[in-house]
This record gives sequence, C-alpha cells and structure tokens, in this order.
Amino acid sequence: MSKIPAHIIDEIMQTARIEEVIGEYVNLKRAGSNLKGLSPFTDEKTPSFVVSPGKQIFKCFSSSKGGSVVTFLMEKEHFSYPEALRWLADKYGIPIPEDKPATAEELAAISERESLHIINEFAKDHFMKNLHESEEGIAVGMSYFEERGFRPEIIKQFQLGYCLNTGDDFTKNALEKGYKLEYLEKVGLVKTREARHFDFFRGRVMFPIHSVTGRVLGFGGRTLFTDKKVAKYFNSPESIIYNKSEILYGLYYSKGDIIKYDNCFLCEGYTDVIQFNQAGIENVVASSGTALTPDQIRLVSRLTKNITVLFDGDAAGLRASIRGIDLILEAGMNVKVCAFPDGEDPDSFAKKTPYNELVNFLEENAKDFIQFKASLLVKEANNDPIKKAELIRDMVNSIGKIPDRIKREVYIQECSRIMDISEDVLFNTLAQIDKKELTEANKKFKEEQKAFDVIKNDSPNQASSLLSSVEIATLLERKIIELVILYGNRLIEFDEQYLKINDDGNEEIVTEKRQLKVFEKVYFSLQEDEIEFSNPLFRNLVTQILELYLQEGNFEKNEFLNQLEADAEQIVIDILMNEDKYKLDGWEEKKQVFVKAKDSDEVLKTLISETLISYREYLIQNLTKELLADFMAQKKSLTMEELMQIVNDYNALKVKISSSIGRVRTDYFK
Repeated sequence: MSKIPAHIIDEIMQTARIEEVIGEYVNLKRAGSNLKGLSPFTDEKTPSFVVSPGKQIFKCFSSSKGGSVVTFLMEKEHFSYPEALRWLADKYGIPIPEDKPATAEELAAISERESLHIINEFAKDHFMKNLHESEEGIAVGMSYFEERGFRPEIIKQFQLGYCLNTGDDFTKNALEKGYKLEYLEKVGLVKTREARHFDFFRGRVMFPIHSVTGRVLGFGGRTLFTDKKVAKYFNSPESIIYNKSEILYGLYYSKGDIIKYDNCFLCEGYTDVIQFNQAGIENVVASSGTALTPDQIRLVSRLTKNITVLFDGDAAGLRASIRGIDLILEAGMNVKVCAFPDGEDPDSFAKKTPYNELVNFLEENAKDFIQFKASLLVKEANNDPIKKAELIRDMVNSIGKIPDRIKREVYIQECSRIMDISEDVLFNTLAQIDKKELTEANKKFKEEQKAFDVIKNDSPNQASSLLSSVEIATLLERKIIELVILYGNRLIEFDEQYLKINDDGNEEIVTEKRQLKVFEKVYFSLQEDEIEFSNPLFRNLVTQILELYLQEGNFEKNEFLNQLEADAEQIVIDILMNEDKYKLDGWEEKKQVFVKAKDSDEVLKTLISETLISYREYLIQNLTKELLADFMAQKKSLTMEELMQIVNDYNALKVKISSSIGRVRTDYFK
C-alpha cells in the first residue's frame, strides 16, 4: 500500500464534511452553531455528542472521545489512519495515486483486524464472480435469486454471490493468492478437518453483511438443498470484526432513508430487506434471524426514535415480536408492530404488492404496541379470567419499561380502555412494579456504596488535599494553552508592569499600557521568566503553537490537528469544543452583577493576566517548598539565615506579583 501524498491528504481534509460522515451514524439535530445527537460510542438517552461543522471536529462528552472526521472513523470503524483517509477519498471521489504495490514488509505490518477485512472483501468479490460467470453459479445461484424475483440491479447492489459446491474452490483460490489459512479460518470461510481444508459455505448463495460504512464483516449463506438435516442458513462465526448482536443487516443501505423518513422498519431476514428495497422502501433493516439485542436497538436509536417491527403472520413470528418490544420500549423509543396476513412474510408480501399499496398497507396496519399486544394476547386468553389477568400484568410490565412517565400514563389509560379495567388498578400494579425495581436498585447501590466506603476509609487523608502541586501546574498550563488556541491573534491593550528605581533610590512599580496579541503576551511572559512547562505534553504543545504563530502569524486549527499525536489532539479538541460551554457562573442572575461578554477585551485581559500571574505564584510557591525540603534533607549547604533570606525574598516577590492585580492571594495554593 503506497503512502498517500501530503497534498492529497490536504485535499481530503478540506473536502470531507464531518457532519455528512457522522450523519451516516448519528441522527444529528441543530443546537446553535453545532449539531447534537446520541453518542455512537456509549449507551445514553440524553444527547451529549456534539459536532461542530464550522470547526470540523466532534466531541463525545459521555466517552471523552473527540477529534476530526478521520479520528471518528478510526474510533468507530477501527480504521488505521491511512484506511480512514482512503475511505474518505473514495466517498468524495478523490483519486489516490497507487505508484507501487505493497511490499512484503508492508503486508506483514497490516493488523489482524485489517487482514480479516481484506479477506472478506476478497471473498465477496470471489462469490460475486462465481454467481455471474461460472456455469454452476448461473444455473444454481442466479436461478434461485431470479426465482425470488430479485432483479439484476438489486443483486448487484447487495453484492450477492454464490459459493461453488466443489468443496474447496474458494479455499484453493484464497491460498493461491497468499491469504493466511489462520485468518481464513478465523472469519469462518474455511474449515479444516483431518488436515483437509474445505469451504464452509459450499453450495450456498451468499449474503455479505456490511458495517455502516460498507465494509464486509461477515456472510450469511443459504443452502439450496431440501435436506432437512442441513441447516437452512449458516452465518459467519463471531470474530474481532463481526459481532452479530451489534450488526443490523441492510443498515449500510438504509441509514439515509431512516433519517429522512424518521422511521425504521425492522424485519427478520436478508431477503425481507432486499425485497423491500426492490419495492421502493429502503428504510428497512433485519436482525438476521437472531433475537433482537439492546446493541442493535441502539444502532437504530442514533438515527431515529421510531421503529416499526415487521413480522411474519404465523404465531411464532408474532410471539417473537413481543420479546423485542420490551427492549425497544426500555430504550425510550416509539414502537409499532405490523403483522402480515397468515402465510405471508415481508419478503413474499412485498414481492407481489405494488409500491403504493405496500405503503398504504404499512400505514393502515402498523399498530401501536399496546393495541397489538392486546389484540394478540386477548385471543390467547380466550375469555379465561386467569389468563386475562396474566395478560394485563404482562402489558403493565411492558409499560413499566418506558422511561418517560408521561408516555407511561398515556399507555395506562389506553390499556384501561382496551382491557376494560380501571386505571387505578393499573396504576397500583405499575407502582408495585416500580417499587420492586427501586428496592432492588437501592440494594445494589448500598452494596456498591459499602465497598466504596471500605476503600475511602483506608485513606482518610486523601480528601484533605484538594489539589496536588502537579494538578495545580497542570490546570494552569492547560489554561494558558487554551487562551493561546482560542484567542492567540486577538490584539489587546495590556497593563505592563515593571520595577523602576525612583529619584529617591527606592523601587516602585510602574504601569505602562502596551498593545499585544495574546500569543505575544504569553510568549514574552514565558521568555521573561525563563519558564518551562512541567507537563511534557503541554510543554511540547505550547511550543508548537507559539512557533506557528511566530513563523506563520496565524494558527490554522484544522491543519494543526492533523499533525498532532492522539494525546495532544484530544487536548486541543477538548478546548475547542468546550469553548461554547464556558460561562461566568450566574453572576447576572444570582449576584445582580452584569458582566461583559466572555470574549470582550476587558474580560480577556483580566483572565490572561490573572492566569499568567497565578502561574508565577505557583512557581514561586513551589520553589520555596523545594528549597525547604532540600534544606531539611541536607541537600543544600545553606545556613538558616541564608535560607530565611531566600524564602523572604521569594515571599516578597510573591506579594509584589499578587499586588499587580490588586489582591494578595496568600492562601491560593495551600
């Protein structure tokens, strides 16, 4: 894999729109100048994931992840840096010159994860070629798809294929291409028995399973034999790239329409998804024959809050729908259920139903979960009072899963109407359920708290010191970096102070107004005192930023971010994204003190001056402590008188520094 030229990287970063890329994973809504949505990295119900189109960065406040569009893809898809760039280049049609093939060393350096992705991509292409070009593939595989009513364009779109029934066709081809047998077995494409290697999916039509970005994670293979001893479907085994509980089939193709129509149709199988897409309804995904999981629901919740569950008309399919409903409700989502006529499933029904009729059927037959569950379970109760009581409790249990209390009350009212039972009884039942859950939660909390208390009591002096010396330095150094990043080029009139010997031979502090850019103020201050940051990461960062200002006269944030290591990048991202969160602590409301805007010259001047002075105070305080500690440890050959003179000089300097902002903060660092 050839190295991507620097000018191509620049073009990719300038062209890529972070809001477009992340919008494929998360339903983003406008929040001032930013966009906001549910975190794709954690399970949350209140949005804390922020995207800044202006700054072209993101910040996830629930997981502390943040960065550029490249960083996002690396975090979400486990791309390497070059892989993320290549993915963006492909998305935005930016050609990357391939001037040389990958060397043996480069191939060896490819991670295991990437190796598995490459093998799956090769397998997908091989199976597609079999389907379209081999005699067996055309006669068997293509005939099956045509029988299902799949048109050529939909077969191509979903990258369907066929694994020959020869036993080892794929295995031979993969080994000849140099792919490792170890990795072929890990993705489940090849099986080994008694030193003989064979294709796991032999004689099956192939359904590639894609990630949200379109990478092949695994396969589903359907047998075309009628032998009941042979499993109808085989799926790839779980691996480091494929976890079936975290994957929804078809999400790669449907994500745009799910956001567009603010609804997701959820069905069971591969062919259901394909048939619906062919019919013109594309906001549909499948659980791939597995029981619905919380992780799968979270995938949808980031795109929409509305799910319509599509299930077969048979009794087994309907009961399966009930099991998934509670999980969807618990996630705070709105759920409807649409049941198809007896003997029909989403695949068969969509195949024979014109688009307009299909849309109308879904609209008219999609029932709210409480109506659906009641109609289904009432039939099973069959006028049996005991079964009816169990049914009502079951429905209240489902309602109890809903986090929104207003929704819960509305559903209780609806349940009361449908089941002909008083609301009071239902509310009392719900209260009993809530009480039980609360009791269990309290018990768990007390157990955790007890364990915490044991730890806390083991170190009684730990809380007595709020901030260590290292923490103080870190806070002040970070604040200085923040000021330079956010306001480096702002021209502000500072009050510069220096000592002068007057005509009487005494020292006096002289104040002189001087216009400086913020970065100049910081630079001169650090140079004047020969200050070097104690935190190595901050030291390197402030040096890089100040050098950029001094050499270029400007600080291009996006370009700078692309040059940073991960740790430094996170610091800059945090600063940029926290900018909007900074505010003076309710002075207007609480204290009736009307302050100027946070970025006014007056406020900035005070903030910058106080930060730099506080840092000097800290250094003096720290020097004094170190000097005393060295003296006590007999590392310094000083007399007590010499020591006290130095300490007094330091204290005098500290007082002079403090007085420059009109107040002495002798207890600041106690």
